[in-house]
Parts: sequence; structure tokens; C-alpha cells
Amino acid sequence: MTSTRRTRGRPRDPEADEAIMKAALELFVERGLEGANFEQIAKRAGVAKVTVYRRWSSKEELLTQAIERARTLVPEADIWASADAAAQPADEQLMDSWVRTFGDARFRAILAQLVGSSVTRPSLLATYREQYIEPRRRMVRAALERARRDGRLDADAEIDTVIDMVVGAAMYRMLIDPDASTHPAAARRYLEEVLRQADRLLRLPDVPHRRGEGQEPGVQRSGHAPT
Repeated sequence: MTSTRRTRGRPRDPEADEAIMKAALELFVERGLEGANFEQIAKRAGVAKVTVYRRWSSKEELLTQAIERARTLVPEADIWASADAAAQPADEQLMDSWVRTFGDARFRAILAQLVGSSVTRPSLLATYREQYIEPRRRMVRAALERARRDGRLDADAEIDTVIDMVVGAAMYRMLIDPDASTHPAAARRYLEEVLRQADRLLRLPDVPHRRGEGQEPGVQRSGHAPT
């Protein structure tokens, strides 16, 4: 799924796209959704307003793509798709991505605006949830469901509840107590402990917790990336 609208017979300009997304995020952090209109975005990016309109049908679509670009350098879907061939296990790649997100002060400011806009302009969060949060959640849930069918997880485990607990813990640290986990090592320790506790809630009582031993990516680290 893509959040952009292609121009009619016109080649894309990656540099212009990057400048537009950068400007959109800056204005969103500074002024909120109302202040991040196409006219102001185009002015700050140094492009014509029509250039923005040709690429995105709404500022919600522009901002959701820009937010996701700021959130991670490597799309998580790509990590999961290449899990079998990757030299680094998928869970380690995901953890590295989450740790970078935790330590990014700019993204914390973006996330605060995104959550805050959910009351006055719910369309932005709804668009971001549809295009990025829900697909990511489905990947995590599918991995956990496979593990449950294989008899590695408790048949009565509330998978969605555990995922929500992991997301909630990450959101709390990023928005309510950001200074607690801004250092990469501290962020990694905290996330690993959250996921360890989630693993205990999901695992069968008689199945030992054995780190990285024959486990499918996403089962050992059973949580969901910070949004």
C-alpha cells in the first residue's frame, strides 16, 4: 500500500519528496496538524504548492508517510520478509530499530503531536493506524498464532492484550518518562525486559524460556514496535 499519488507522466523527484516530508514534520511538530498545511509546507520546502498536491492527496497522507520515514530507516515489513536470509536475526534488527526510535527526540515530539491530534483531528491517527500500525500488528500476531498452533504458546493466552501491554509500555517511556530510556543501552535493557515479561505471559507453564533456541522471529521477542 502506498500513501502517495503519482504524477501524470512526470518523474518523481526524490530530493523534492524528502524536502517536502522534512518540512511537513517540522511544521507538524511546531504548529500541529492545523499549521502543517500544503501552502506552508511548500513554502518551507522551497517548492511550488502544486508539487505537493501532485504527490499527496491530503496532508494526512503526506504526514503519515513522513512519520513512518522518520520512525525507522528500514521498513519492518522488509525485515520480516528477509528474516530467513538475514545474517542478523529479525528480532535483533527490529530491536535495533526500536532502540533508535526510543532515542530520537524528534520522533518523540512527532508522536506526541500524533497522539494529541487524535481528539481534534482523528483522521491523521486513523490514516497512520490503517497504513502502518495495523499491518505491523498483523505481522506480529501472525507469528504468535503460528507459535500457538505449534504448541509453543499457551492456547488461552490473550495475544492482543499482551501486544497492547508492550505497546503501552513503550509509549509510556517515550511520552511520559522519556529521560528514563534515551540512552541506547538503557533503552535496549528496558525493551528486552518488557518483551521478556510478555513472553512469560504467552508461554506454556511447562515450556522453558530458552533464548533464541529454535524460535521463530517475533516469538522470543513477542512485542510490537513502538508506533
